[in-house]
Amino acid sequence: MDHVVTLAQENKWKQFYCREEQLTKLMDRVEFPYTGEEKSFPEGMVAITSCEALVARLGSVIVSSKQGSGRRLFVVPTIHIIVAYTSQLVPELKDAMQLIKSKYGDQIPSMIASLTGPSRTADIEKTLVTPAHGPRDIFVFLIDDAA
Repeated sequence: MDHVVTLAQENKWKQFYCREEQLTKLMDRVEFPYTGEEKSFPEGMVAITSCEALVARLGSVIVSSKQGSGRRLFVVPTIHIIVAYTSQLVPELKDAMQLIKSKYGDQIPSMIASLTGPSRTADIEKTLVTPAHGPRDIFVFLIDDAA
């Protein structure tokens, strides 16, 4: 959390959103300000979540609806901080899906998404817009949990 605090101070971020109990406990320990209220996500809101897996080949973060943050949190905030563990780092997408199957068994999440950088679209008068939706910036903090 010390590195997250430093990043927040360097970027002068003021509003943070987190609903995952494991992360909010860490944030409470260092008195890091956040909200879990889902009423609105103002511009500049920073989301802090965990992930299901990190896919090395794609440079992607795999998230799901079963993480405790819901679905909106992966699309609405413009800045997203991911807290992940080395045991979640896998080479291929198929390995990430296997991690999810192992974790949830027959209760596979209803939404599984891959975050691989800002979205892009040229649908509006053939002008490239980025990000079209979802986070503009993604920061991943990798914690070594190897035994």
